[in-house]
Amino acid sequence: MDKGKKRKISEENRMFNDTWTESFAFSTNKTGLPVCLICGEKFANNKKSNIARHFQNKHTAFAEKYPDGDERRKAIAELMRKVDRSKNNFKNWVKSANSTTYASFVATQEIVKHGKPFTDGEYIKEAFIKISEHLYMDFKNKNEIVQKIKDMPLSAKTVKDRTLKMAENISKQQIQDINSAVAYSIACDESKDKGDIEQIALFCRYVNSFGPQEELIELIPLKDQTRGEDICKAVLDFLSAKKINTNHLVSVATDGAPSMRGAQKGFVALLQKALGRTLLSFHCILHQEALCAQTFPPECTKVMDVVIQIVNKIMAKGLNHHQFRLLLDEVESTYSDLLLHNKVRWLSRGEVLKRFVTCLEEVKTFLASKELTFAELEQPEWLEKLHFMVAMTAHLNTLNTTLQGKGGTALHMLEEVLAFERKLTVFVKDFQRGTLSHFPSLREFKQSHDTINLEYFKSAITAMQSSFGKRFCGFREEKNTLSFPVTPLAIDPSLLNMTAFPGVSQPDLELEMADIADKDIWVSKFKCLTATLEDVARQKAILAQNHKWSDIENLPKQDKLVFETWNAIPNTYINTKKYAFGVLSIFSSTYVCEQVFSNMNYIKNKHRSCLTDDSLQACVKMKVTSYSPDVQTLSTEVQEQKSH
Repeated sequence: MDKGKKRKISEENRMFNDTWTESFAFSTNKTGLPVCLICGEKFANNKKSNIARHFQNKHTAFAEKYPDGDERRKAIAELMRKVDRSKNNFKNWVKSANSTTYASFVATQEIVKHGKPFTDGEYIKEAFIKISEHLYMDFKNKNEIVQKIKDMPLSAKTVKDRTLKMAENISKQQIQDINSAVAYSIACDESKDKGDIEQIALFCRYVNSFGPQEELIELIPLKDQTRGEDICKAVLDFLSAKKINTNHLVSVATDGAPSMRGAQKGFVALLQKALGRTLLSFHCILHQEALCAQTFPPECTKVMDVVIQIVNKIMAKGLNHHQFRLLLDEVESTYSDLLLHNKVRWLSRGEVLKRFVTCLEEVKTFLASKELTFAELEQPEWLEKLHFMVAMTAHLNTLNTTLQGKGGTALHMLEEVLAFERKLTVFVKDFQRGTLSHFPSLREFKQSHDTINLEYFKSAITAMQSSFGKRFCGFREEKNTLSFPVTPLAIDPSLLNMTAFPGVSQPDLELEMADIADKDIWVSKFKCLTATLEDVARQKAILAQNHKWSDIENLPKQDKLVFETWNAIPNTYINTKKYAFGVLSIFSSTYVCEQVFSNMNYIKNKHRSCLTDDSLQACVKMKVTSYSPDVQTLSTEVQEQKSH
């Protein structure tokens, strides 16, 4: 026999060993191949190493909960019974044509994923029936297909029921993963829905076997007052009711409202008091950045007010708007229209100002044709402030867009803010020299005018710089802690904040880090991580410079890269891994909450203002979650009824 020839696994006639059922929670299917009793994953061969690796990597929680012995045997027996029941249910489901129930769940999932009302189920079904009459015209079993569609239950009541069941199923999956995680963090914000009910968006960030996850775990309605104590009680009651382990909670992020961050009666202070320990607490980094951005002098703010007035004059009336667009087309302007300012998004003014200045001469011509007078458009003092605002809001908008990006670590967010602070110093020097290298619009304006008030603009930037310097205290104080997952070998363990991590032993962590620091195999892992993060940052900078924001979204996420590195570190260094995953779970902003409120207002609009709290919570969760409901299990549990 040729010694170099490898045997194929299929030729080895490997048989399933019955002891693997208790050891690794595996059984066999009808072809004799192994199937996991916990998650249902199937394997193509009876190779023990593959089966063991699957159990150790994906079901550690099961192994810890049911150690070898009677507990394990009982748990395996229950899993076997569930599998048998599932097989029987599936057979009955096929025989009784319950596929229509499954289909109704799928249709419902698409309806709520798009934020549509429950009544759309009937419209979809009606359209489907009419389409099928023609689509399946040449099919011999056309009548059977059409009848199946007619039998599919999609009434408003059914769609609502399916939505609630799927949302509940997702909640169970979320809670199971949260309690299995070594640590988790929460982000909390509040907003009124269209029915004037105050809703608390409670987000949870944690690390599971797939990496960092950010999930809306509940939308909690507050019927009465919205004081810090009311918010704290509502959150704690929810965590208790769902049996979420608060011992694993390491940090909380909120906005800067007194009800959230009040020193004595704010939500954060009361939460820490109730838990009897200190958490890592962060004021939303985006909210702080927006507050810093509002330090413009009143005269600069008034510039924006005038621009909005002019834009509204042009855009408000359909005829004016149409005529203005024709004018831009005639002169072959860079833009074909102006932009309306969105009051909700303060930094939307950057794009509004940029386009307004580009079309300024066309705006003047159009206003003159309509006999509309705005004296400011001819005043050099006003115009120089306009050109200053164009550049400054653009710089701020770039920072804001970066902070809103997904997959960034808390350290990355802090570094972006610190870098912008340094840029403000550069801007101040730019005005001191009078070069205006970073303010091209203002520099161009200066060339056609004798003088501009450079000292005024330098003072405006200095004031903003001062505001930035006074904020972000929570992030600055914890920079060593936030840096740990990315550069653990550069951090002195004694400088880490351990108070929020009760499950981590600092002495053991120090010993583990000493061991890691002298093992080339692990040191090389973190060197490789640094190189990869540098490469991603380089690509991101190039794309940002060219305003290719959608391409940035396709780049590898920082937090996922950090997770993959730490996930490769063995559990021998369990305290170090727990700490790294805990820090990786930290929220740096409440932007996810703002996104949820946007979806909430889209779903509960003026046409659906009577939507109940339970239905609203289910609809919003289904729309924003990354989890998939177990539709097969849910459909077998539903008593099939004919469509009504």
